[in-house]
Amino acid sequence: MTLKLKCNSSDVWLKAVLDDFDTFLLDHASNEKKAASVALSLVAHYPDKPDLVAAAIDVSIEELCHYREVFGLIRERNLTLAADRKDVYVNQLRGAFRQGREEYFLDRLLVAAVVEARGLERFARIAEALPQGGLKGFYQSLARSEARHAELFLSLAHRYFAENCVRVRLESLLDLEARILKSLPSRAALH
Repeated sequence: MTLKLKCNSSDVWLKAVLDDFDTFLLDHASNEKKAASVALSLVAHYPDKPDLVAAAIDVSIEELCHYREVFGLIRERNLTLAADRKDVYVNQLRGAFRQGREEYFLDRLLVAAVVEARGLERFARIAEALPQGGLKGFYQSLARSEARHAELFLSLAHRYFAENCVRVRLESLLDLEARILKSLPSRAALH
């Protein structure tokens, strides 16, 4: 089973990012840091699942490396990191987490996959719009990484849950994600 988002990011969102790339970079850095934290949280909450632990450690390291790379771009531009802002997109997706140990676990894996898939879609759009050069290659590389992470979280869901269970819940979360995305204002931010 593959993960296919129900809608694409708007051209208005892309224009907002390209018109205020410095602000986007600050938000992007924050999101990379949070992604590393989410992966480590999975390690902390599911130590009895060694395949998950090993995969989540690798994801957290990769996300932290992305954070370092984005921070390098921020320093090159003489920008200053800002305090993290609440991510309405992610918080609304997390608000759909169900109660119950197994349901909650599945939802965490699938929401992580959906968020990574959206990152893939958005980083690919940014890379496509950027002129040839370092930033274009950087965002192409990030898109490939997001694709791997989305596939990883989806494969972990399949490892621990039945196919039908994963498929039904993923469809529901993808519908929700599309509604959330369409409701958000377009701004120079990843979400």
